[in-house]
Amino acid sequence: MKAAQINKYGSTDGIEINTNTQKPSPSVGHLVIEVHAAGVNPIDWKICEGLRKERLDLKFPITLGMDFSGVVTEVGERVSGFKKGDQVYGQSSVFNGEPGTFAEFVFVDQERTALKPTKINYIEAAAVPLAAVSAWQGLVDHMGLSKGQKILIHGGAGGIGSFAIPLAKYLGAYVATTVSAENKQHVKDLGADEVIDYKNQSFDEILRDYDAVFDTVGGETYVKSFKILKNGGTIVSMLEQPRPELMAKNNVKAIAEFTDVNSERLAKVADLIDKGILKIQVDKTFPLDKASEALLYLKTGHPRGKVVLKIKE
Repeated sequence: MKAAQINKYGSTDGIEINTNTQKPSPSVGHLVIEVHAAGVNPIDWKICEGLRKERLDLKFPITLGMDFSGVVTEVGERVSGFKKGDQVYGQSSVFNGEPGTFAEFVFVDQERTALKPTKINYIEAAAVPLAAVSAWQGLVDHMGLSKGQKILIHGGAGGIGSFAIPLAKYLGAYVATTVSAENKQHVKDLGADEVIDYKNQSFDEILRDYDAVFDTVGGETYVKSFKILKNGGTIVSMLEQPRPELMAKNNVKAIAEFTDVNSERLAKVADLIDKGILKIQVDKTFPLDKASEALLYLKTGHPRGKVVLKIKE
């Protein structure tokens, strides 16, 4: 079996394609998936470079990748709701010691797997799990975003933002977003009501009295975001931890999101995709053999939407 692995921490140049990786067998509560495509996420290059080695007890060689789409080939004991031949998508959790998805086969927990949306292909489905569930968890579960509220979404053209904008519109919110000038029309097409060019405009001088901020950028952008929230507002960040002094000063709630991809959220996202509410934005695809190039492109290329590895021809 072929897999993209690292044998030490370093740059993405250190990724090797191992053609003799052992094919997985099903265990209790798990499925074996023939992987058709695998989504590429920032966590993948961060693991590659050793930026998460203090938090993750991983043993070399490490197979990279988390998001996947494919077909069930084997079903383990005590699995319900899935059978051989099902078209599925989901996530393998390296945080729980599961193998990566940049491989021809992977075994995954049934609790992080769902039936693939019927109206999209495997490439598109592999782009969904982490990004779309991040948007759902942030806007629905953490914020409780509702009709008539105003939300600012930072990084609206990115993988998560591309799902967060149409989801916020579906929930009935007024949506502002920050992007570069070349992505203005793109996010308008996604449904954004107000678009701010972050390179030439200061969002914190333009916006006021917002109910929520969804932050996928971090740093100074996160700090400035507190200024635009109304009394009792909420900021959810994918990158920053809550800062009590800013929360108290502005009387707002701050949440650090650790995305929990599970079957229930995947099923809800799949329903919105099949209804045409959420559209998939795939910026570029790479073959498995070019995994190192895919991670480098994601890190440095500022893609519009998602980067995906095509694993099965």
